[in-house]
Amino acid sequence: MNAFHEAFPELAGPAPVSCAFEMPSTSWPPIVGEYFVLCDHQNCQVAVSTLASTSLADKLFEMKPKDLCIVGKTETENIGIEKIIRNAITNPSIHVLLLAGIDPEGHRSGATLLALCEKGVDDSMRVIGSPGKRPILNNVEKGEVEAFRNQVKIVDMIGCEDAAKVAGKIKEIAMGQQLPCSNKKFARVIKPMDVKQVEVVQADKSKKVGLDKAGYFVVLPLKDKGILNVEHYSNDNRLLRVIEGKDAASVYQTIVENGWVTQLSHAAYLGKELDRAELSMKLNFKYIQDGI
Repeated sequence: MNAFHEAFPELAGPAPVSCAFEMPSTSWPPIVGEYFVLCDHQNCQVAVSTLASTSLADKLFEMKPKDLCIVGKTETENIGIEKIIRNAITNPSIHVLLLAGIDPEGHRSGATLLALCEKGVDDSMRVIGSPGKRPILNNVEKGEVEAFRNQVKIVDMIGCEDAAKVAGKIKEIAMGQQLPCSNKKFARVIKPMDVKQVEVVQADKSKKVGLDKAGYFVVLPLKDKGILNVEHYSNDNRLLRVIEGKDAASVYQTIVENGWVTQLSHAAYLGKELDRAELSMKLNFKYIQDGI
């Protein structure tokens, strides 16, 4: 305890009743994602990934099992797993990752997490033995992967979408976790790791889109025909062609593939306007190009 308090003087005080400790509420989780934080990460030891079963995460959040720290989906075998790793190693209270729900076809994020726990990654940061399409972890370091493997035990309930059964397993796990720190059944990490942060750029409304040398477009939703009519003009106002499509995506993909737009800002603007025009037909409101 003396060594602990020397390393973490801000946490000095009454001796904790478990091996975990509390972290400042503003410091975790550092990586944003589609998940729910339930117990303010204070000594809760279990994290749950519901893989491709989004509704299961919603149900567990509503149930709020006592010892559940964080729950959310993990649909990809690379970025999704990277977020799990970075959030886990920055919270030393988490010692168990429970996998439940349906493993997404092709990505196989659940099977990839099991392979990661068992075999780790190779020198190219590919998860050894993963059946996923692209299990390459480009946004974490090998040391972070090993810290995760040393800290977290994975419990396999892949395929289970019964929220009550998952909640029961969380309770069972938490009871089994009340162990002295010297017990080797579960790994313990004393100090949370710092993860490398990427640049955060604050978005700002840009200036008006400049003229595209390829011309400009007039968007006309024709609700009675169920189509989007887009007139393509040159910058000297000559009508070059008319593009028609049933949805925004088919129209702007046709425009891009044919090279009828040459500026990224113009392409972004056109995609926004086409989406608004399509919505106007679906939701029955008047579309005005460049309107709010």
